[in-house]
Order: sequence, then structure tokens, then C-alpha cells
Amino acid sequence: MRPLGDPPTAHDIEVVSEQLWRPARDIVGIPARCVCGNPVVVVTTPRLGDGTPFPTLYYLTQPEATRAASRLEAAGRMADYQERLAEDAEAAKAYLLAHESYIHTRESIDVVDEIAGISAGGMPDRVKCLHSLMGHALSVGPGINPVGDWALAETDWGLDPCQC
Repeated sequence: MRPLGDPPTAHDIEVVSEQLWRPARDIVGIPARCVCGNPVVVVTTPRLGDGTPFPTLYYLTQPEATRAASRLEAAGRMADYQERLAEDAEAAKAYLLAHESYIHTRESIDVVDEIAGISAGGMPDRVKCLHSLMGHALSVGPGINPVGDWALAETDWGLDPCQC
């Protein structure tokens, strides 16, 4: 997988705007797509066009995927994953490496001092946002972000068949 994905097309921006119910902004890549070709995850610049620092590099946009993440969060899975990290040193180490990889990829686009050392989703110490962690896992592939992988494995959503 290519962490930054393909550059967005005008059609991708239109689809993402429909998915988000607002104009898409500052998207530089589409790293994960549905089997139908629609964006599932976007890569956003670390500094938005208006100057705002934006640490969330990978943003889950496909509505069914975001609903799946929300269902896991509502079911309390973030606390379960946090406990699992506390009990599994190997998974915690992988989560730290995922955090470092995330920052390295973001800084390949731009270095923003205000968000230096900050990734997303609570990495490397907490589990805070499954939307971000699932988006990261979908973008970089399995085996990089253990929490994103766990969440994807537990959801009833997937890239195939199309759920757009």
C-alpha cells in the first residue's frame, strides 16, 4: 500500500464532499478506496489552507465505514483496546511504531511545529478515535497499526462488497 495514495481527482473531491456533507478541503491523497473506486480514506495536509494545524493525516470518509467505527466506539471497544495494549507489550510497541510512522508520513508532506510529535487517534499511549485508527490501518495495510487492525476485524463493514 502507498500511505499517501493517489492524488485526488475532481470526482474524488466531489464524492468526499457528498460523503462528509460539506466541502472537502486540503485533501492531498486517497490511500484507500471502495471496490467501486470511491474514496474511503483521505490524506489531509497537516496545515489547512486557512493556516490551522491539522494533526489528523488519515481521515475516514465513507459513511458506512464511519458508522462502523462509531458503533465500535459506542460499544466501549476503545477502553477494551486500551486494556489490551496495557497487557500486550508487543502490541504496545507496534502501536508506538505506528505513531512514529504516522508522524514520519505526515512530515513528508509538511512539518508543522504546533503539532510536532502528535499523531492521531490517541497514539502512542491512548486509544481515542477509532475513525482515525481505522483510516490509518486501511491506508498503510495490515500489521502496522494494531488497534486499527483490531477494529477493522471486529466491524461488519469492509471494502468489499461496495457499501457506498
